[in-house]
Amino acid sequence: MKKLIVSGLLAACYCSFALADSVAANAPAFKTFQVGKLQVTALHDKDNFLANDAKVVGVSVGEKAVADVLSNAGAPTESIKLSVDGLLIKDGQKNILLDTGLGPAVHGQLVTSLEKAGYQPEQITDVLITHVHGDHIGGLVTADGKQAFANATVQISAPDWAWLQTMPKMAALVKIIQPQVKTFQPGDQVLPGIKSVSLPGHTPGHVGYQVTSGKARLLDIGDSAHSAIVSLAKPEWAIAYDNDRAEGIANRKALLAKLAADHELIFAPHFPFPGVGYIVAKGDHYAFQAAE
Repeated sequence: MKKLIVSGLLAACYCSFALADSVAANAPAFKTFQVGKLQVTALHDKDNFLANDAKVVGVSVGEKAVADVLSNAGAPTESIKLSVDGLLIKDGQKNILLDTGLGPAVHGQLVTSLEKAGYQPEQITDVLITHVHGDHIGGLVTADGKQAFANATVQISAPDWAWLQTMPKMAALVKIIQPQVKTFQPGDQVLPGIKSVSLPGHTPGHVGYQVTSGKARLLDIGDSAHSAIVSLAKPEWAIAYDNDRAEGIANRKALLAKLAADHELIFAPHFPFPGVGYIVAKGDHYAFQAAE
């Protein structure tokens, strides 16, 4: 069973990104801040480095164009660094986890980061999944094939849950978490103060989560943007991770324009940890401004 689970999780990660364990950082970390009356904690899972080979980023423009964007930002040009992070929301008696990272099969450290922040997995009451790629759901199971957050309801959009069940290599994970799963339609209110937001193109039911407390707001943008450099400098560039590349581009362009205009606080799970900040307009493109 353990071998089957590991194989399935690696297959799911293949859908989401190419692993680069030899150069991946694996240090647990957490960062706590306030959104209105809510205590919110970013949890680090792992760093991943994508080779700049135009197989994932820059598929339509080539590696030189990507290297130029990275160079202009003062970043290394041979690879693209992506963080993998989750978000914990403390709301009264509820401890709500947004995404679960890669999981133990790929040496994810989200649970260790959670424990460093003062919580145990059994204290999580709700898990909200942005989409069912392996770097967001791999942490739903333990290394020995058990529910990682045994006391939690796991909410997944209905289109993504249906899609996940068509993946033969994910059958073990599906069987383990099925008793926990509750589905919703993109756009539904999933918990008091948390509404799902349809962000189409990445997966069949990819969503973000709008978190509201009084006048304070935060939007988890899921995988609408991956690189804080390339995705913002060139939102019109396709990324191989998106199921529907044209729809992914349209979503990214519209979302970034809205976020820059509204100056809304965001959490981006693949931006540099802790991934919390603002999208700002820079001429005909955008940049990420980390929150203080």
